[in-house]
Amino acid sequence: MAERCAWCGTDPLYVAYHDTEWGVPSHDDRHLFEMLVLEGAQAGLSWITILRKREHYRRVFADFDAERVARYTDEDVARLLADPGIVRNRLKVASAIANARATLAAQARFGSLDALVWRFVEGVPQAGARRTLADVPAETAESRAMSRELKRLGFRFVGPTVCYAFMQAVGMVNDHVEGCFRRREIAAGLSAT
Repeated sequence: MAERCAWCGTDPLYVAYHDTEWGVPSHDDRHLFEMLVLEGAQAGLSWITILRKREHYRRVFADFDAERVARYTDEDVARLLADPGIVRNRLKVASAIANARATLAAQARFGSLDALVWRFVEGVPQAGARRTLADVPAETAESRAMSRELKRLGFRFVGPTVCYAFMQAVGMVNDHVEGCFRRREIAAGLSAT
C-alpha cells in the first residue's frame, strides 16, 4: 500500500482527491476560480465537509463559470442561502459572487486568473520540504502577499491561510510530505496515479 499524507485518512473521496488532484499544478482559470471559492467556503470547517458538497457547489455555481456567477442577483443569493447542499453563510455566498466579478476583472487586467495567482511563485511550483504534517505552515510570505493583492483587487475570503490552502490545492506548492508517493510523482511531473 502506498504511503500517503496522513491528512487524507481512509475516506475514499478524500483519498481520491489526495491521489489525483491535490498539489497538481493547475493553470485552468475555471478550476482556479473553483478552488478559490471552495477554499473560502472551507474557512472554519473541515475540507472533507466541502469535498462532500463539491458536486452540489458545481451545480449551483454554474460549474464555476465566472461570467455566469458574476451575474448572480439578490434572488440567486436567497436561493443559495436556502440550499442545504452548500455552506449557507451569507458572507461566503456573497464572496463567491464577488470573487467571480474579481476573476473577470483579473482576466481583463492580467490576461487570466492563472497569470495573476502564479506570479506569487514566479510561475514555478515550490517544493515544500515537509517531513510531517506538523511541518506544514498555515501561511507563508507568498500567501500573505497573495492575500493582500487579491483583497486589493476585490476578492473576498482570501486571508493568508485560505490563500496557502489554495496554493497547496492547485500545485503552486508541493506540500505532500516526504514519504508520500504523490510528492515524488508531482515533482516528476506526473498529474495522476
